Amino acid sequence: MRRLCVIGTGYVGLVTGTFFAELGNQVACVDVDRAKIELLRSGGMPIYEPGLAELVQRNGAMGRLSFTTSYAEGMREAEFVFIAVNTPPTAESGGADLRYVEAAAKSIGQHLDHDLIIVNKSTVPIGTGDLVARIVERERKTDARFSVVSNPEFLREGSAVADCLNPDRVVLGSGDSAAGEAVAALYLSLRRPIIITDLATAEMIKYASNAMLAARISFINEMAEICEALGADVKQVALGMGYDKRIGESFLEAGLGYGGSCFPKDVKALMHMASTHGCHPQLLQAVEDINSDQRRRAVDKLREELGSLEGKTVAMLGLAFKPNTDDMREAASVDIAHMLQAAGARVKAYDPVAAGVAKGLLPDIEYCHDAYQAAQDSDAVMIVTDWNEFKQLDLPRLKAAMRLPLIVDGRNIYDGAVMRELGFTYRGTGRF
Repeated sequence: MRRLCVIGTGYVGLVTGTFFAELGNQVACVDVDRAKIELLRSGGMPIYEPGLAELVQRNGAMGRLSFTTSYAEGMREAEFVFIAVNTPPTAESGGADLRYVEAAAKSIGQHLDHDLIIVNKSTVPIGTGDLVARIVERERKTDARFSVVSNPEFLREGSAVADCLNPDRVVLGSGDSAAGEAVAALYLSLRRPIIITDLATAEMIKYASNAMLAARISFINEMAEICEALGADVKQVALGMGYDKRIGESFLEAGLGYGGSCFPKDVKALMHMASTHGCHPQLLQAVEDINSDQRRRAVDKLREELGSLEGKTVAMLGLAFKPNTDDMREAASVDIAHMLQAAGARVKAYDPVAAGVAKGLLPDIEYCHDAYQAAQDSDAVMIVTDWNEFKQLDLPRLKAAMRLPLIVDGRNIYDGAVMRELGFTYRGTGRF
């Protein structure tokens, strides 16, 4: 059993700490947010992630997982300290805001009283590992030794527990080969590929991976627009493409674009890094532009069917950026709701999990307790998040509740022919 400290109890930190406790390690999670720590200590959860609450409870009960606001307590006898704090985009440039990473490094340095390995789990610009080392070196008050290792996360919200236990690969970067091997040993029981490289390359692997996935989403969305113009079906196009082993089927779902805590900020951050180092990230710019256009195009479909949106009532089914999470960061629903309200529409919404979080971002829309209440007397329903429960709706009941039977399916969860047979006016994404 190894002793670990994880700085940050946000999405990455809480999942990471719980994962290592599940593997049998002694883990202390540190966060400066006292209210969040008290919530976790009392058995509450600050985020929604399937399966995570049960693991937190079990490992807490077994004494392997604890929560504290004290760096001294969290780092006591720790062999590894993981930095897993937020790195949001800056408002000015879109580059990563490193204030929380820098604060964590400063506190680690001030409390460093024994040899340990600092592991950067946060998504950070290339060169941040060296920055962390400089800050810790500056702040430390003893001659305790330390090394810095980059260990980027590749978690998908909604399936993060499974991703931790069965990762595609583990990426590690360090200038200290012994430190890299020591962190690798934490993952050996998973029997998954482990890549050990230098710090900068490991940091870049994270950004390049997310940028590629974002590019695939924007690519299939651009194909969807062309399919609509030419009378082709993008779902069948994606299916045909996916059987090609050089392409594969993942991330070829046309829809309202990507959102969440990773893809938007990582594409922006990579563009910023490239631009400030004399590169011209034109493909990344196109990826971002296409993603933004998808939300506008969905609203345009409503306008094409209804004419003016002034005085119309639109029901949004789904608010979270993807199913199985309550994360509203960069969610399509926020942009769409703002566009609808700017056009004079009344907006109603239902989400099975994310409504509580959404109210802080969209306080002026009407929240409903189910899809049928949202559809009641609505001029249109837009599918924004592809929750499974929306795929199983009683569609005749939904139609009967609506003022006009118009569906704009932003996630292609329905069959257009079936919807038209039921009497709906149906607009999919890249489908005729």
